[in-house]
Amino acid sequence: MNWRNKRVVVTGADGFIGSHLVEHLAAAGAEVTALALYNSFNHWGWLEDLPCLKDVRVVTGDIRDPHLCMELLRGAEVVFHLAALIPIPYSYRAPSSFVETNVHGTLNLCQAARASGLERFVHTSTSEVYGTAQYVPIDEKHPLCGQSPYAASKIGADAIALSFYYSFDVPVVVARPFNTFGPRQSARAVIPTIISQLAAGSRQVKLGDLDTTRDFTFVEDTCRGLMAVASAPQGSGEVFNIGSEREIRIADLYRTIAGLMDVSVEVEQDPARLRPEKSEVRRLLCDASKLRAAAGWSPSISLEQGLSRAIEWFRNPDNLRRYKPEIYNV
Repeated sequence: MNWRNKRVVVTGADGFIGSHLVEHLAAAGAEVTALALYNSFNHWGWLEDLPCLKDVRVVTGDIRDPHLCMELLRGAEVVFHLAALIPIPYSYRAPSSFVETNVHGTLNLCQAARASGLERFVHTSTSEVYGTAQYVPIDEKHPLCGQSPYAASKIGADAIALSFYYSFDVPVVVARPFNTFGPRQSARAVIPTIISQLAAGSRQVKLGDLDTTRDFTFVEDTCRGLMAVASAPQGSGEVFNIGSEREIRIADLYRTIAGLMDVSVEVEQDPARLRPEKSEVRRLLCDASKLRAAAGWSPSISLEQGLSRAIEWFRNPDNLRRYKPEIYNV
């Protein structure tokens, strides 16, 4: 897809992946409208720090408002829908909030997309919808299993989005990233949890389950993957995984990060950070061959390269001060 002068809307643009995607789209010449969650401080999240912010139109609002969604998508050609509630532990505490934002919010955007006649609606899913791997690597035909209220809400959101392709011919395509990491990631995720504790000089790193495995993708590769999904010929109605096709145990991930930071600190398994036993996703490993065949995408940044870049970012005192390593953030 030629992105120059393309009218693009990004929801969740104030967040981790969304802010990086805005950068990539702006660099490609797109006319980007970035939706940030409304707040009384008029703070635009991670968008505030972007050098390209002067070239981006920022709108504040909430996807739970159907009228805002209609206005937001008017005139858009491509939509990247990333806005969502994502912290799994918080979904145990406030499941209805996840349904309201992730399911109803997606419905509002799909209704607006139907009315606007856009070229492509990229709905962002998550590898959590697969649950614990029943076989590996996980391709797009793997069964779905909502092992947390968050995962269940994303399964519902995916189904709503695809239903608008089947029912109303809305050009929906589903992007399903595995575990993305990098600068600006929220403290609830395992890699920022490890790096921020070590960078703050903690003498003991607190983590949850150390034996689970995950497939980690650096955020720049995820953004290129999202843009590849949007560009995939005959992509409407399809689901595409985005992942590195490499898995690593959390215990080994910790050792890798500690080695890169040249520190040696004891790890404590914190019971408060453990998911309920049946809710824990034990293993995730991506099969990204479908997107590779459809759009030529493959990751270009290794886990170690990405971790080194994330560590450098977190070690900057101006960045680290935004985090509270001593507090478990659900």
